[in-house]
Amino acid sequence: MATRNPPPQEYESDDESYEVLDLTEYARRHHWWNRVFGHSSGPMVEKYSVATQIVMGGVTGWCAGFLFQKVGKLAATAVGGGFLLLQIASHSGYVQIDWKKVEKGVNKAKRQIKKRANKAAPEINNIIEEATEFVKQNIVISSGFVGGFLLGLAS
Repeated sequence: MATRNPPPQEYESDDESYEVLDLTEYARRHHWWNRVFGHSSGPMVEKYSVATQIVMGGVTGWCAGFLFQKVGKLAATAVGGGFLLLQIASHSGYVQIDWKKVEKGVNKAKRQIKKRANKAAPEINNIIEEATEFVKQNIVISSGFVGGFLLGLAS
């Protein structure tokens, strides 16, 4: 017996109307949503063989490590080059730097970062717990990723 889905409910407000979307019903109708986001998707161990997991983790890790290496080199070159140009301009007399003002600015930024870091600690702990749980459930693909990441950094 087929059941018919009721139309989405709409609520009127002063200036806009909103549509209420039932995600559980949407997930039942669209199986890809359930596979990607549902609890029934399970860990990688249940889906793929050990060799496939190691290869998948290794390839994605190598790509991430390689990109991390290239972006890191580019960022270091940009920061170092900018500092070098600033020093050359300073010694040539084109730019005069008030180092006391720079030091005050850096100290102020340090204090602000310290305050924000203390506020963000619970969120960071939650992310770390979720990542740890993922690694525990998918240890094979995670170890493949770490190995691939290190190889990507070295290449």
